[in-house]
Amino acid sequence: MLGIPVGLSGANSIVAPSMVQAAELAVSEINAAGGILSRKLALEVADDGSGAAGAQKAYDSLVFQKKVDAIAAMETTAARNAGLPIITRGKIPYIYSSFYEGGSCNKYQHINAWVPQQMVSLMVDYFMKDQGAKTFFLVGSDYAFGRGLLGDTNKYITEKGGTVVGEEYNPMDANDWTAIISMIRAANPDVILTSTAAGAPNVTFTKQLRSAGITAKYGNYALDEGTAKTLGPDAEGIYLGGTYYTSIDSEKNAQFLKAMKEKFGTKTETPNELSVPLYDAVHLYALSVVKAGTTDTDAVVKALSEVTFDGPRGPVQMSKQRHAPLTMYLAQVNAQGDTSIIKSYPNVVLVINALICEWVGGMSYHAAY
Repeated sequence: MLGIPVGLSGANSIVAPSMVQAAELAVSEINAAGGILSRKLALEVADDGSGAAGAQKAYDSLVFQKKVDAIAAMETTAARNAGLPIITRGKIPYIYSSFYEGGSCNKYQHINAWVPQQMVSLMVDYFMKDQGAKTFFLVGSDYAFGRGLLGDTNKYITEKGGTVVGEEYNPMDANDWTAIISMIRAANPDVILTSTAAGAPNVTFTKQLRSAGITAKYGNYALDEGTAKTLGPDAEGIYLGGTYYTSIDSEKNAQFLKAMKEKFGTKTETPNELSVPLYDAVHLYALSVVKAGTTDTDAVVKALSEVTFDGPRGPVQMSKQRHAPLTMYLAQVNAQGDTSIIKSYPNVVLVINALICEWVGGMSYHAAY
């Protein structure tokens, strides 16, 4: 049994349905192919409330009451950090499938989504080199992801000769951006870059920014394609960065989109940067159990670094410090809410530049950001 803690309530509730569908599709595909070690894979979904308190309850229930064999999760950093001690106590494999601020290490954890090293330079270089931008205003949700990603962005902009004219944060559950938008108006930047929690904060900030009539170029690290569609004309012109868009022109992506429609019909949620890595994670877990020949934790954790799943994002292997080299994309949203890819960057890897963690004896690895 695979546990899926997800924000059915709270900030992530807007994007949670797409994640549940993606996980359900992966399970149905695995079971249609014979299951895992001749057994059917089952999902157990739990609401993490999009935050730490809810995650503690969800993980405790999944690990110690439902006794799942592993967990795969697209969650906020706060939820992940709250869940990791329970993963450690329960000693089960864990795949984190959300882009995040980097630097998270745990004996049982693998990550198949992007970190700032793989994203920041691509986004900033595009604005500075292709668009001639010189001044930037940074806006984030006030938690580890928002501050971590924008901290790296600020540093990179400065190194490249640009100027950060403002860096402001709002609580993750805030819905009033009036004060920050006033600061943006006064600073008059060439570009606004945001690192807000996925879901509701992206919606409220974007709508209020557009209502204010501010015309600076707008790049959003955390806006998914599905949420962009719900914003309609307010999303027009927003630049996005990620590893998955429905417009990826590949046979694997076409097969995936067809399978989603066949399974969910008119209720299909738009696959996106948050849901597709979770789809991949379920398949990666299944492949690791098959490779290990057992659900034993140590064997599965070892196999998770070795298996590859070739899905809608292309081949994904969590082989670099338990993270994955990934094809990265820059994209832009049009007036209908559709997203078109502007540039692609194949096989963007993590570069080791500092020791973050190491376990001596047994299982060990180095990770760096």
